[in-house]
Amino acid sequence: MQNRTSVTEFMLLGVTDIQWLEPLLFVIFLVVYFVNVTGNGAILLIVTSDPKLHSPMYFFLGNLSCLDITYSTVTLPKMLENFLSRQKRISFVECITQLHFFHFLGSTETMLLPVMALDRFVAICKPLHYTVIMNRQRCTQMAVTIWTLGFFHALLHAIMTSRLNFCGSNHIHHFYCDIKPLLDLACGNTEINQRLLNIVTGTIAIGSFSLTLLSYFYIITYLIFKTRSCSMLQKALSTCASHFMVVILFYAPVLFTYTRPTSENSMDQERFIAIMYTVVTPVLNPLIYTLRNKEVKGALYRLISKRLT
Repeated sequence: MQNRTSVTEFMLLGVTDIQWLEPLLFVIFLVVYFVNVTGNGAILLIVTSDPKLHSPMYFFLGNLSCLDITYSTVTLPKMLENFLSRQKRISFVECITQLHFFHFLGSTETMLLPVMALDRFVAICKPLHYTVIMNRQRCTQMAVTIWTLGFFHALLHAIMTSRLNFCGSNHIHHFYCDIKPLLDLACGNTEINQRLLNIVTGTIAIGSFSLTLLSYFYIITYLIFKTRSCSMLQKALSTCASHFMVVILFYAPVLFTYTRPTSENSMDQERFIAIMYTVVTPVLNPLIYTLRNKEVKGALYRLISKRLT
């Protein structure tokens, strides 16, 4: 691929311009990153090692934990490095690579959440056919499909962004390389890139969110009109509550960022909103699932007891 840009590196302006805050933010985000890796790593270890959790629900939960670890790893280490550095440089190749993996893992998680909602729909509304519909082969195929789609979606953006000509400022108003800040720095026509972002990425985000809401709509409708047991209704809603909390925490900032036009005043807002889905949501996922799920807590207790004996 021919690189037509005269810019060989970019400067990431980071989260804040206040220098005395950076050491404090370094400590905070380092702790958050450690909790993220530890928490999601524990869930990944539990669902792979405990035979009682070898079911579709926990198979997809393991995928989510893997995504959360790698998703944060794409942005947080570079952010932590820049907190302690005055240069805050990132090469052109590193920038495009970060952009690719950020959208690869982000879009994969975006598509994974409706699959997890579908799993809950089948488990609650079609319990007798659950093992047939959500068999191991089908679950594996769905997982491979969304990971593959996420990869090629990100590859499309990475290729199209790398072909732009950057001949002016190299200061990125963000703490990682993303498409919208790079489009603001590009020389020439970026209409095709903007359309790809709005149409392709917007369709993935809105479509996945709509499918997730549709699954919950059918679940609630089924429970209200088909089930007269209050205890069953409460149990089913409690099971879905964890997933729905993750959905809201993830989709709300993503939809805000990628479905609205860019303006000069919105860049600062988008930097802080990006912290929600790159830092906060991944660290909350293990806390939400372990605190609200008795099976995960039981598996964690068995794992700890086994290690101590």
